[in-house]
Amino acid sequence: MNIPDTKKQQLERMKVGAGFVAALDQSGGSTPKALAAYGIKGGWTDEEGMFALVHQMRTRIIASPSFTGERILAAILFENTMDRDIEGRPTADYLWDVKHIVPFLKVDNGLVEEKNGVQLMKPMPQLPALLAKANAKHIFGTKMRSFIKQANRDGIQEIVDQQFEVAGQILAAGLAPIIEPEVDIHCPDKAKAEGLLKDALLAKLNALPDGQLVFLKLTLPEQADLYIDCVNHRAVTRVLALSGGYSRQEGDARLRKNHGIIASFSRALLDGLTAQQSDAEFNSQLDAAIQSIFEASTVKN
Repeated sequence: MNIPDTKKQQLERMKVGAGFVAALDQSGGSTPKALAAYGIKGGWTDEEGMFALVHQMRTRIIASPSFTGERILAAILFENTMDRDIEGRPTADYLWDVKHIVPFLKVDNGLVEEKNGVQLMKPMPQLPALLAKANAKHIFGTKMRSFIKQANRDGIQEIVDQQFEVAGQILAAGLAPIIEPEVDIHCPDKAKAEGLLKDALLAKLNALPDGQLVFLKLTLPEQADLYIDCVNHRAVTRVLALSGGYSRQEGDARLRKNHGIIASFSRALLDGLTAQQSDAEFNSQLDAAIQSIFEASTVKN
């Protein structure tokens, strides 16, 4: 594998490719919920057993004939998934070499308690070592999530400051950061929070040196095309949309109204898939979900 050439191909794919990003990065705290939604409630005795089960689920998704680079540009992995193999290859290599899907890695440690209407990311003392491992495992980029619950200017500024500070470390390590300041879909003044977020993001983007590129992953906004200035910004490779608790139908409908934004759905992608389905049922269900999200990402109102 020629790493510089591969990264160049992957960057070009992420810039102009038609498709969306599959978020398969539920980690320790959310894994039991993900397994329960998949129809597995219990059945493990320790964390290793739980992660083995969730890797079986993710392997079934990634190895499905429906899950290919024709409609999926990239997949976001949890560290434990990156560390395992699919069909005898390291997961990131399988994604790129077999499926032509760009591998990303979730790097945050979850959230601290709410303050100023937001939840910042927990400290990440492991980040330098994790970024070194990500490079060794042929990961292209990273993702980190914060959470905005209220339209609080100070809190939103803190979120954006922290995201861009960590993004600087990720860029310095030669990886592409996805900045994800999620706005709660139940935020009482969601539109105002989104306006404050947009202003804070643009100020930071304007300050980035030429040639530094980030991704943004944002909640689908109340006002269609609110983030169009981010979509067109010189420092933004792509703007992604999270489903954030919206149903797939609602998420797709909102996505179609936002030009230049593609999906990075998790629960809305996997909804309805169960361990009990036959492979034919599973692949058919996954194919329908992928097609609906692909269309909403590529065909706009």
